Amino acid sequence: MQRPYEWTQMPSKEDIRSSRRLHRRTLTPEHIASAGESLARHGTTWAARVSPGTAATFAVYLGVAFEPPTLPLIRSLHEAGHRVLLPVCEPGRQLSWVYWTPSTAFVRSSYAPIDEPEGERLESSVIAGAAGIFMPATAVDRDGNRIGQGGGYYDRLLQGLDASGGRPPTIAVLYDDDLLPSGSIPAEAFDRPVQQVLTPSGIVQLHDAAKPG
Repeated sequence: MQRPYEWTQMPSKEDIRSSRRLHRRTLTPEHIASAGESLARHGTTWAARVSPGTAATFAVYLGVAFEPPTLPLIRSLHEAGHRVLLPVCEPGRQLSWVYWTPSTAFVRSSYAPIDEPEGERLESSVIAGAAGIFMPATAVDRDGNRIGQGGGYYDRLLQGLDASGGRPPTIAVLYDDDLLPSGSIPAEAFDRPVQQVLTPSGIVQLHDAAKPG
């Protein structure tokens, strides 16, 4: 049987995105819940690495439906004393950010199929002061090339941070089999690669550590 990333020719990003989404829909609720707990454990360990001994601010996102669940990670970071920023989609495919607390309410986004926090919205410049960014992905290859949800919100965010020289450490959140072999994902000029991925099995350092991430 052909595995999702075994193609007779280089697939498009949309091909890969669709394939990974179809695969995610086969995951059981038990598998997803277990993944969330493991991601929280390993993600909190990563946060301690990038901000040792210090409470800090981390940008996360709320995984919905069949995405890797991140609410356990959000809660774990909060319990460790960190502050958590969650994104809100704005016009022009920009992001604003809201600080999360256990009492934060969520509403459906007007621009994307995600749930967004209610609260005071802060401009993306606040992310330059974060200790790290946990970002969504449907797939990443071992060269650090990432496929997101297709909106380009995070590529725009990272492009601005890279241009200012202020990008915090960045890690993409995946299921284990969303990490693909080197050369699996076509790279384009506007793409912003990552150096590390967070999976239920742990943190993976990617091959091309020279790339920003």
